[in-house]
Amino acid sequence: MIPRYLVNFDVRQLPQVHTDVIVIGAGIAGLFTALRSAENHKVLMVTKKSLLDSNTRYAQGGIAAVISDEDSPAYHRQDTLIAGAGLCSSAAVDVLAHEGPAGVTDLIRMGTEFDMEDGRYALTKEGAHSQRRILHAQGDATGAEIVRALSEKTKQDPNIEIWDDHFVIDLITDNGECFGALVQKPDGSRVIVHAKATILCTGGAGQLFRYTTNPDIATGDGIAIAYRAGANIRDVEFIQFHPTALCYPGAPRFLISEAVRGEGAVLRNINGERFMEQYHPQLELAPRDIVARAIVSEMENTKSTFVYIDFTHESEETVKHRFPTIYEYCLSYGLDLSSDWIPVAPAAHYMMGGVETDLHGETTVKRLFACGEVSSTGVHGANRLASNSLSEAIVFGRRIVERIDRLSPIAELPHILEEQRSKDNAIQPVVEKKLKLQKVMLRYAGLKRHAQGLEKGYDELKRHVSIFDSCLAKREEYEFANLLICALLTTQAALIRQESRGGHYREDFPDKDDVVWRKHTVFNRANGITEGRIDDV
Repeated sequence: MIPRYLVNFDVRQLPQVHTDVIVIGAGIAGLFTALRSAENHKVLMVTKKSLLDSNTRYAQGGIAAVISDEDSPAYHRQDTLIAGAGLCSSAAVDVLAHEGPAGVTDLIRMGTEFDMEDGRYALTKEGAHSQRRILHAQGDATGAEIVRALSEKTKQDPNIEIWDDHFVIDLITDNGECFGALVQKPDGSRVIVHAKATILCTGGAGQLFRYTTNPDIATGDGIAIAYRAGANIRDVEFIQFHPTALCYPGAPRFLISEAVRGEGAVLRNINGERFMEQYHPQLELAPRDIVARAIVSEMENTKSTFVYIDFTHESEETVKHRFPTIYEYCLSYGLDLSSDWIPVAPAAHYMMGGVETDLHGETTVKRLFACGEVSSTGVHGANRLASNSLSEAIVFGRRIVERIDRLSPIAELPHILEEQRSKDNAIQPVVEKKLKLQKVMLRYAGLKRHAQGLEKGYDELKRHVSIFDSCLAKREEYEFANLLICALLTTQAALIRQESRGGHYREDFPDKDDVVWRKHTVFNRANGITEGRIDDV
C-alpha cells in the first residue's frame, strides 16, 4: 500500500552532491547537531522553508536541566519516569538527566542568553516537575532565543552549507544502509546528496490535527521518510495535546505556556469554578494528559468549547515581565492576561513516538540518525515531561556526533531505478484532502478514542492511498503523502493498544494494563507490526 519511494527516479541520471553529513530540518535539533558536526565534518543543512521555521521557535516554557544545588539528576530522572507512565527507557532517561546540564552549557557557549535573577539563572517549575529546573529566555520566548543564537552561528560556520526551500523526498538506501537523500530544489529539479551520515531533524506531526500549536511545516515528513526507508517507527499512538491553547474567535491555537500554571495560574470552567482538585492531587500542575482530559470533561459537562486560565492574581508588571510574548499576543485579540480570564482548550502539541533510535541516536537503518521530536529515544515514554523536548535534542545531538565521528567512509552510491508510476493522475486539491484528514484524526484519533471510531477513521484514511500511485511533484503533495502515512500508522497503533496510558486514552479500555501492554508498538514497512519486549522498556 505504501511505496518505497514517492517518485520515479534514476540515480545515474541525476546530478550528485557529496558531503560528510546531511542534516534534514532545522529547529534546535538540526541547528545544534549541525554545529557540533561541523567541528569535524562538512555539513549540508536542508530545510523546506528556512532556519527560522520550526517548532523550536514557538517553544515558550523553557529547557529542563539540573542547574540548582537543590535539584539532582535523580529527581529529574524520577519525574520523567513518572510522567512517562511506564514506557520510558530508564537508560535513555539517565542519559538525559545526567548530560542535560552539559548540553545547556553548550547552548550558552553558542550564544543563547537565558534569563538571570540576582546573578544566577532564573529557574521556573512546570507540570509534574518536583523542582524548579526550567531555564527560560526573554520570559516566555526560550525557543525563539535558542533559534536566534544557533542560526546566527550556523550561518557563520564555514563548514556548514545551507539549502533553504529544498525538500527531501526520500532517503537512498541499500541493504539496510543509508547513502544519502533525494532532494527537490526550489525550481522543481532534483539532486542526489551522498553522505557518510544522514540526520533527520524534521520535527513532529502536529498538522495531523485540525487544532494544533505547531506551525504548518509540522507534517511528519521525517517519520514517513524513515518508514519508507525501512526504519522502525515506535509508539506513534502517544500524542500529547497541550491543555492550554488559546481558544478565541479568529485566533490560531496559540500556546499558553505551562509555565503560566507553574507560576500560579488556575483553571476555571465557564461557571468560574476551579475543577482540577476533582481530577488530580497536583491540580493544575498534573501531567499534561490528565489536565487535557480534565479540561475536555469540564467542556462536555458545561456544554462549552473552552475553559478559562486565570492569572489575574499577579500584578500587570509581573505578567508583562515574565510572559511578554503571551501577554502581547493575547492583547492583540483584546485579551489582557493580567486582568482577564483567557479562554483555552487542548490542541495537538507533541508526538512522543517517532523513529526508533539507540542511545546514540542511530535508527535501525545504518548511518541514518534521528534527533528531536522526530525520534523515539525512549526518554518520553507515553507522556513527555514538560520542557524535556529541548533537553533531549541537545543531549542526543551531542551523542549522534560522537557516533558519526567513529563511522567508516561511505561506499559508492548504489544504482537505484524507480519506475512505479506510469501516468500523471489528477488528484483532488491537496488543501481539501489535508483538511479532511485533519478532521478524521480530530474526530476519531484525538484526546479520547474507542475501537469503533478508530476503525472508521482508518477506513476513511485508506480512501486517500491512491495518492501513492500519482506522479507527485509539489511540496504540498509530498507533505500530504507523509501526513497520510503518519495518520495511518497512528490510527493503527491506537487501535492495537487496548488500554489507556499517557497520551493515549481509550474510552473502551480506560485503565492502564501493565500486565499486557507495558511494551512498545513498532511498525516496520518490511516486517509489519511488532511489539517491543518488556526488557526494552
